[in-house]
Amino acid sequence: MTLPASAPLTDAGSAPARLRIVVGADTYPPDVNGAANFASRLAVGLAGRGHDVHVLCPSTGPRSFAEKHDGVTVHRISSVGTLVHPTFRLCHPPRAYRAAEALLDVLTPDVVHIQAHFAVGRALSAAARRRDIPVVATNHFMPENLHGYLPVPKGLRAAVSRMGWWDLRRVLRTVQLVTAPTPLAVKLLAEHGIPGAIPVSCGIDLSRFPVSTPDHLVPHVLFAGRLDEEKRVDELLRAVHRLRRDVHLRVEIVGEGKCRRAWQELAGRLGIAGDVTFHGHVDENALVAAYLRADVFCMPGVAELQSLATMDALAAGKPVVAADAMALPHLVRPGETGWLYPPGDIAALADRLRRLLDDPAARVRMGAAGRELIAQHAMGSTLDRFEALYRGVRKGVRSK
Repeated sequence: MTLPASAPLTDAGSAPARLRIVVGADTYPPDVNGAANFASRLAVGLAGRGHDVHVLCPSTGPRSFAEKHDGVTVHRISSVGTLVHPTFRLCHPPRAYRAAEALLDVLTPDVVHIQAHFAVGRALSAAARRRDIPVVATNHFMPENLHGYLPVPKGLRAAVSRMGWWDLRRVLRTVQLVTAPTPLAVKLLAEHGIPGAIPVSCGIDLSRFPVSTPDHLVPHVLFAGRLDEEKRVDELLRAVHRLRRDVHLRVEIVGEGKCRRAWQELAGRLGIAGDVTFHGHVDENALVAAYLRADVFCMPGVAELQSLATMDALAAGKPVVAADAMALPHLVRPGETGWLYPPGDIAALADRLRRLLDDPAARVRMGAAGRELIAQHAMGSTLDRFEALYRGVRKGVRSK
């Protein structure tokens, strides 16, 4: 890996106007998931404010290289694909540690901000600790999210979750500050032995989504996200099957994942394949276009610590039908920004979709309310918060 030489940006003992920040991400675009999207938005947003931002993350192939995008220098570490997920890539731990050590030696950053506790995150955290560089960690992870990927019998899943929480505690207890996207996510950490985390929203850029009203005759329902077990897209498909006798609709599914083929086959068995489009991975422009085409957004997932996809839907002015689980009730206010349904209740999901599909005026009203609600999560506020936290931990660590 070729690393650029960098000179210090700040004078010792003074609060910096400009920070040098290293973001550690075990998943980063072109990966499509909430953690990758947040890491990218954070890095680009900070760079846009004049900070010197570097990202350390897995490469898209076996070669390590550095590239510059949107003002951010991205250092990609040689990685390999995994058998458990079609897009997630892993770095060999010794290679990740060597890359982290080399990067911090060259950059001497003001702060390191890790987005996960896997190979890249823990390598950067360890390297920073040895150099007295403060580390902020944002947790996007629940051990339960692994159940769909690991070949573990259901009877052993509770034990695997306990091991996952133990490993997360082991890494996060070594950092100076932990954040999580919502108060609920902070509470969950505290319940599993990681107290003191601070809630900081992942933020949303409203400017990505112009206000628009779809002009097609057949209403569209959109899901966007990883096509993995905990997202429960099969529930959406089964609900659409219940509706098809009375309601003509189109379903668009954006994203890639382990369950894509199984859910395509399910759509075929249910006789709705002609009404459902699986787009797979799409670029940013196509993703925004999909949100703007939608009349209703559906999030059946039950393991959302904040759900950037749902935030995007609200920013696009779309009413949301979502599972009444985890952080989704913080975004979806029944009768105001959309509807909730009990997870697994297909009849209830079909009913909530029907209410919106049959009522264009309610869709417009709820979409406007959702956009107003999500404005409270403006990316500018998130960047303000992290800038303050970075300066706080920097002063705290270096004053020791």
